[in-house]
Amino acid sequence: MEEQSDLHEVIDRVTDLSMLRLFETYLEGCPQLILQLYIFLEHGEVNFIQSSAIVTSCCAISVATVDFQIALRKSLPDKNLLNGVCPRITYLLYKFLTLASWLLSVVLLLFVDINITLFLLLFLWLIGLIWAIKNQTQFCNSRGMEFLYRMVVGFIFVFTFFNIKGQHTRCPMSCYYSVRALATLGILFVFWTYPLSIFSSDYFIPISVFIILTLLFGITFLITYYGNCHPNINKDTKGDEIDGISVQRHCRMRYFLME
Repeated sequence: MEEQSDLHEVIDRVTDLSMLRLFETYLEGCPQLILQLYIFLEHGEVNFIQSSAIVTSCCAISVATVDFQIALRKSLPDKNLLNGVCPRITYLLYKFLTLASWLLSVVLLLFVDINITLFLLLFLWLIGLIWAIKNQTQFCNSRGMEFLYRMVVGFIFVFTFFNIKGQHTRCPMSCYYSVRALATLGILFVFWTYPLSIFSSDYFIPISVFIILTLLFGITFLITYYGNCHPNINKDTKGDEIDGISVQRHCRMRYFLME
């Protein structure tokens, strides 16, 4: 019995570390990726080392999300484990492709106007923060730290969907990626209608096609994952645990930021 308790404690600690790694990866990795992509596209030269670094950074962010998903489910006894290579790969590709598409779209908008880009990112962050406040997250044991947690969640919402309450998310996720698709198409429309000194159709047409295809394939993998590979398939569960904290087990997770 004591060994089992120790095992659960180890799993809990691993989940805590995985969550912190997730926060760190998004807070550091996404701004760095945007800067790397901007420099890469501005120079207009294909550099294998730089391209590899960009792909690796994007993969690292996606892997951190998958790693937390796996660790979180292990720490929650009422949740099914994310077992098997196929579900993990599908989930990873969904995160990677949607993230890559959005980061490239943001970089294209940077070429048009930096102020518009900053306004858009700030607006999306505020929407994510309001969503976290609306869901009344209870992750920390003080109001200040809880608000900080919600700010971080809002930042992650700018780049990917994040289930923060362990609830059913079909409607919020559908709205999120519908808005994402419209925002991506809007950015491409603005980019192609705005006169740019660096514009080269031979260079930016493939990039625009790549953005659209990665978004489409990313959403395809998203539908595939939740339609065929999700651990809760054919299970009668109350929550749709994706990236966030389960309602039933919020007591343990609630205080880890303060430990």
